[in-house]
Amino acid sequence: MSRSIEQPTRGKLLWCPAETGSITGRMNTTPFVVATCMAALLVAGAANAQAVDRGGRPILELAAALTPGQYVWAPELSAEGTALLVVNVATQRAVLFRNGVPIAATTVSTGAEGHETPTGVFTILQKKREHYSNLYNNAPMPNMQRLTWDGIALHAGRLPGYPASHGCIRLPKEFSALLYDATTLGMTVVITSIPAVPQISGAPDVAVASAAIDRRSLADAPFEWHGERATEGIVSVIVSVADQRAVVLRGGVEIGSAPVRVDRPVEVGMAYVLRASDASGRQWLKLNFAGPGQGTEVVPGEGQRFDTPTGFRSLVSDILSPGSAIIVTPDSITAGSTGSPVVVIENEKG
Repeated sequence: MSRSIEQPTRGKLLWCPAETGSITGRMNTTPFVVATCMAALLVAGAANAQAVDRGGRPILELAAALTPGQYVWAPELSAEGTALLVVNVATQRAVLFRNGVPIAATTVSTGAEGHETPTGVFTILQKKREHYSNLYNNAPMPNMQRLTWDGIALHAGRLPGYPASHGCIRLPKEFSALLYDATTLGMTVVITSIPAVPQISGAPDVAVASAAIDRRSLADAPFEWHGERATEGIVSVIVSVADQRAVVLRGGVEIGSAPVRVDRPVEVGMAYVLRASDASGRQWLKLNFAGPGQGTEVVPGEGQRFDTPTGFRSLVSDILSPGSAIIVTPDSITAGSTGSPVVVIENEKG
């Protein structure tokens, strides 16, 4: 079955998956029966949800051993700081990081065949503690957190142990409530298809103010910067190899852009997430979020692959803080472009 999420700015219904259970409605099925069945499915999924005692074990170790409906929650491992959620459609797991430290993990159910959950880097666009289907007689979809305006969201739902939704990411009900309280609008969510954990990485060159510059580089090329458009919020930098362009978002608002050049092909999308920044320097995590999955190791000299204006690089470096992400994709981020779509910048709402 499908559900709709209202998009206030467009005045139309946007489709987002709900439960794809065994309900096969008939033309004469009464609204009461449909609503009751939908609620029963949600309750059944919630009943199977179970918190696992960490017992001093690492979160990432526990994540691999969770069974459908199980989760682990240990916010005391990093009580404050910027959060990042990584959803892995290959392993049907999600891990919550705070300041680069894994503090929670859960089983999930993502999109079934033909309705695959898109991979990429997203931000939380909207949150609704109570959300109800507009199509199926107000069937509940608790703790909804929207990732795209065309209907992909996080929410509580049934967890059969395999991809079963029409694209949304279902969570155990209790975990979805805890996650809802831990997130903020604009928080980064990475959806990956690579069955691997994050790797420690050097900083990508676009984030290093003092990076070496080739004489033939884009060091003096013009760029756009409008920091006044958004003075607060999580910073994300999207580098499109296809467009040869880098875009800076703060709190979901574009504040800068510049030309960028890559010295060799980029076949797999990746994200660099700033996990910490202290006297010893900046520590980054690297995540591959698309492609066949052969390794996530950091290639020596990887940071020197990207060339962009010196002034732009310096401005980007100045506004980065723990939780900031630099996303590199081989695809275009221009609306209406050809090729495989990668949802990293939402189309403007009009």
